Amino acid sequence: MTEQGDRPQRPLLRVVRGTPDDAELAALTAVVAGLAASGAPEAPAAPRSAWADRAALVRQPLRPGPGAWRASGAPR
Repeated sequence: MTEQGDRPQRPLLRVVRGTPDDAELAALTAVVAGLAASGAPEAPAAPRSAWADRAALVRQPLRPGPGAWRASGAPR
């Protein structure tokens, strides 16, 4: 088995173009590390249509009797 000390460390960031000074590089590193640690999803999920909601299929059965027409469509 290999330990952490045996593997070479890859850099967190690599500057491809330009020459950032120490303050710019520190600010960029803080932002990238903060985003990685937050665990926030990359993109918000698209809102689902009410037509695709399967909760409407799970409802109480209709009961015949006085006022049943009123209870047939109104949520409880």
